[in-house]
Amino acid sequence: MKKLVPILLMLPFLGVAQKPFSINGNVKGLKTGDKVYLTDRGQLSDSAMVSNGTFKFNGTIADPAQAWLFLNKNPFLKRPEKGEKVDMISLYIEPGQISIAAPDSLSKSVISGTPINEDNKKLRNMLKPVAEKQQALSARYYKLTADQQKDEKLTAEIKEDYGKLSEEDALIKRAFIKANPQSYLSLILMQEQMEDAEYLPEAKKAFHIFNPTLKGTTVGKAIAERFVILNKTAIGQMAIDFEQNDVNGKPVKLSDFKGKYVLLDFWASWCGPCRGENPHVVAAYQKYKNKGFTVLGVSADNKKEDWLKAIADDKLEWTHLSDLTGNNPVLRSYGITGIPSNFLIDPTGKIVASQLRGDTLEKTLEQILNK
Repeated sequence: MKKLVPILLMLPFLGVAQKPFSINGNVKGLKTGDKVYLTDRGQLSDSAMVSNGTFKFNGTIADPAQAWLFLNKNPFLKRPEKGEKVDMISLYIEPGQISIAAPDSLSKSVISGTPINEDNKKLRNMLKPVAEKQQALSARYYKLTADQQKDEKLTAEIKEDYGKLSEEDALIKRAFIKANPQSYLSLILMQEQMEDAEYLPEAKKAFHIFNPTLKGTTVGKAIAERFVILNKTAIGQMAIDFEQNDVNGKPVKLSDFKGKYVLLDFWASWCGPCRGENPHVVAAYQKYKNKGFTVLGVSADNKKEDWLKAIADDKLEWTHLSDLTGNNPVLRSYGITGIPSNFLIDPTGKIVASQLRGDTLEKTLEQILNK
């Protein structure tokens, strides 16, 4: 279960009709004159003044969406100062009356009144033990000095423990999906969990028992369409051919590389996990480039100078392609919603492996090319 950077935002639409919602807040710790900001970074952007610990929002919404309430500062618009903590809480905006109550702060509020928020409350209670362990690990890490944080040996145990907790978090969410096929929250969680290729067979089974109403929503249809795409890019399928320009503006096709093993590598200069993965790809390339193996990079960049600089800085000596729009259609055709992502293609053009991370790439190539 590797960390990916999301590149396509698929919002859950239930239709074009706007339906009313209200948010009634009663948080005694808030002061008269405080300001509460509401945003979902998409449909909604609003604010309300606090009076005697209460605040209220009224509006309409076409589709349920995750949103955030912030006290006195919207960090999406104004970056907090270093060390500044903004009181906040996330919730789901959906038609109906949403209630928010707490004795002291937004972050400790209980949200109730609508189905998705009730389900989310149940899920958060299930995740609470894992979240507490994650917080403890984070506190342990930030107690280290700056030099200690750079010491890979010193931080290896913390990273390993955090990875185990992330897997535990995912298993709880997947269990929720399986146990709640009538919940819209299950659809949202499924979108998130589908970033892990290992989950896809289980996701297909879970989606099959979702009720028709959920499947008929825009997000439900998007998931169904993604399954179709993923079937086309499954191991054993022929890789989808495409053509894009290289760094010199020359058109190059994937099929130009037939006769070699090709790692089709999706990445971007701005993607931290991609840049962190590049040394592993470079090592594999250098070891096997004279044994019938190469890499074809496909970027989600939109700035050529950043793209070229990352290629030079990371010493990526293979062919690179991009349309430099930031919304590369090749990624969509391969069902990519998060990067880094990759596919290993054999000399005939068939997909033989995917999502090869870290040492797994080199080990896989060793098994194939050293036969």
